[in-house]
Order: sequence, then C-alpha cells, then structure tokens
Amino acid sequence: MSWFNQKQNSVLGLDISTAAVKLLELSNLGTRYRVESYAVAPLPQEAFVDKNVANIDMIAEAVKLVVKQSGTKLKQGCVAVSGSAVMSKVIAIPASLGDIEIEEQVMDEASQYVPYALDEVNLDFEVQGVNESNPQMLDVLLVASRKENVNDRVEALTKAGIKAKIVDVEAFAIENAFKLLTDQLEGATEGKTYAVADIGATMATLNIVHDGRTVYTREQGFGGRQLTEEIQRRYGFSYEEAGLAKKRGGLPESYIVDVLEPFKKAMVQQISRSMQFFISSSANRSVDGIILAGGCASLPGIDSLTEQTLGITAYIANPFISMALSNKVKPQTLSADAPAMMLACGLALRSFD
Repeated sequence: MSWFNQKQNSVLGLDISTAAVKLLELSNLGTRYRVESYAVAPLPQEAFVDKNVANIDMIAEAVKLVVKQSGTKLKQGCVAVSGSAVMSKVIAIPASLGDIEIEEQVMDEASQYVPYALDEVNLDFEVQGVNESNPQMLDVLLVASRKENVNDRVEALTKAGIKAKIVDVEAFAIENAFKLLTDQLEGATEGKTYAVADIGATMATLNIVHDGRTVYTREQGFGGRQLTEEIQRRYGFSYEEAGLAKKRGGLPESYIVDVLEPFKKAMVQQISRSMQFFISSSANRSVDGIILAGGCASLPGIDSLTEQTLGITAYIANPFISMALSNKVKPQTLSADAPAMMLACGLALRSFD
C-alpha cells in the first residue's frame, strides 16, 4: 500500500477520530484552494475502545452519512492512522543506489527497526533528500504500522462505498495543513518553531513544527469527552444531551465557573506539560507560537488563557482563512468547525501532491 507520492485524482479527506467522522473535499483554483463540500457526523462511544477501532460498521455508517450530507461525488478517500500506531524513522543510505537497490536496502534496514514481522505491517518510505552531515548519503523516511491499524480504516471506507486511495499518518497530515495557516501567523514562518496542540474528544496531540517540518509529536489521553462527562454527571443528562448542551448552551449559570473554567485550566496544563517534555528533550528550542486545533479549540477564551499561562502567542487554527467556498458550504458552520478540521484538511490536500 502506498502512503506517499501517488499521483492521484481528487481524494476526500476523511478524519476518523474516536468521536466523529469529518469529511472535506477541496479543489484547486490556480493559486487558491476552494472548499467544495464538508460534513461532520458523530460516532457512538462504542465505535472505539482505547483508540482502537471496536466497531467497523458504526464507522462505515458515519462515513456514509458524511458522504450523503456533503453531497460529494468523489469515491476515493485519504485516511490517517495516529502517531502512536506508527513507527517512523529516518535512515541514511548511500546516494549512489538506484531505485530498486534503495528499496532493497530500505527493506533490509526495516527488519532491524520494525518490532514486528514485516508481513504483519504496512510499510512505505520516502526519500527526503541529501543527508546534511554526509552528502554521499540520502535521508530516507521509513514508516510502518501494523496491518490491522490500516485495514480497519480501509474496510470502514470500503463498506461505505469509498476506496481508500491513501493512508497517511496524522502528524504528517497536520504538517501538511500547517502551511495553510501562514496567513494567520504573524510574519514569515521560515526558521520558526510552532506548537500545534490538537485537543479532540479523547486525545490531546502536540506536534512541534520547525521550519515547516514536524520535529516532535506527543499524544496524551485527554479531551473534550471529559467535559461532556462532567456535564452529564453534574446536571443528570444523558451523554448525548450533555454533548448537545456543551455545543448549543442552555446550561445553568454555574456551568462556566464550576465546570468550564476548571476544564479549560486542565487543558492548558496538559498542553504545558507536553511542551515541557519537548523543551527538555530538545536542544533548548524556544517556541514562537502555539496553534490550538481540535474541537476543544472552540471553547470561548481558550486562546487568551493559553497565552497568559504559557507566555506565548496563541492562535485558533483556521485552515480555511484564505480559501474560497462553494455555494453549498455555509460560512458560519464551517467557521465554527474550522479548528476541528485541521487533520481533514491535511488529508484533503493529498489531492494536489
């Protein structure tokens, strides 16, 4: 299965997370992208258990629903596996090798680094360029994931009538979408280091992007589901009612002080902790700004709280800031969902590789 560099027709970006399926279709108008269609459908809690797919049929139904809601005509999709399900390593090989020899050498090296039998994994590689310290060598990015991680997602798409054209890695898709944010960030991004904190329903992922490349990724079990469960517990709602109340409001006045503010503080603390891990593990790299993505980035005032606590400029991710919209896309709805669409955006951009 090819993960990189396939020339392809347009593909749907399909972000399958533990709480929802998000679909995005982009087209390219000269120098601008256009959002052709998009949709979001929730997933039942039972669809995933501990980040692993537990019910393929539930995911397939949600994929069918977003395809129907979006009105897209595309039949090919790009999905991603999470960083914790992937082993990636940059290896150096002699620059004098031909294509077939490169492949043989990579397979040979892979057997040393991949902790499973090679027939149990999907594996791909991409030549990144000449090695900085030795021009006689090439840097090659090797990526492997156990077949079930890939197959579950491919099967869910197939059952929904969509062919999985590309399987990407979440961190690479975020890196891909990062270049859409440059209009939002102050000044040029060359040589700068940004943190992208993607806080979804059950997972908080911190990606550090330096000079446009991901240099560090960390995943933590934390997310908006904790806020939903606290609303459920405190106000006697069902899980579904709590989720709706969180989005639409109508909660008692005490909600902001008693529930929302403590959750926001916990979220910023989580980001801060992950940033500390990065800073202590790298050669004193400072971070120039932080981009908040994922559903939790839509919480009111989370950017200013992040800035006050961490002392760096915080931005709410909007990958659509410079895009045109087709007439079937409602600007207000897309704008509200924008921070949560970062991953889907990175996947949809694979149409233009």
